[in-house]
Amino acid sequence: MKADKIGRRRGIELEQAILDAAWAELVERGYAGLTLEGVAERAGTSRPVLHRRWPNRTALATAALGRHFEQNPIVVPDLGSVRDEIRLLLRQLSDRARPDLIRLIFDMQKDLADKHSNLADMRAHLRARIAGSDVMQPILARAIDRGEIAADRLTPRIVSLPTDLARHEILMTFRSLPDEAIKEIVDEIFLPLVAPSVRDRTPQAR
Repeated sequence: MKADKIGRRRGIELEQAILDAAWAELVERGYAGLTLEGVAERAGTSRPVLHRRWPNRTALATAALGRHFEQNPIVVPDLGSVRDEIRLLLRQLSDRARPDLIRLIFDMQKDLADKHSNLADMRAHLRARIAGSDVMQPILARAIDRGEIAADRLTPRIVSLPTDLARHEILMTFRSLPDEAIKEIVDEIFLPLVAPSVRDRTPQAR
């Protein structure tokens, strides 16, 4: 039966079936219970097929996590206000970070370290893999056009600050971000750092 299924599925179709099976295994068994054999059986394929694409369970779990993010994208429309847009971004980021997903990421740390990697490397890999994953850039571009923020203050560290602070609190508390925390990150930390100066807002005399 497995040979028949492999024969019917190739390329992207087979890969997506395997990643769906891997995600189901992660949800049911957690990272500690994830095995290539278990995923292969659920997907109706063989362990060598998985191993050719993902040499270990860390690589497979990272790919499955990436597919989950692709299927649950964060979308922030033009709301006419950088404050409202970043608040919405952080709310969606928080809502997507369920406790079981946070536990998964924590449980992966030892295997990542054994492979001389870390969560930052995994995040960079996922960002490169997922098209349109950088939601912050269009938000900031719109804010610059509206004159809400100063472009020359947007260093890479400051640009990533709101989402970095949100992720840190989620990882530390294993809970969704309260509205008050989102308000503090946006209104008391980020916006004061990027707000145009009084001189920038004042029309220059001719």
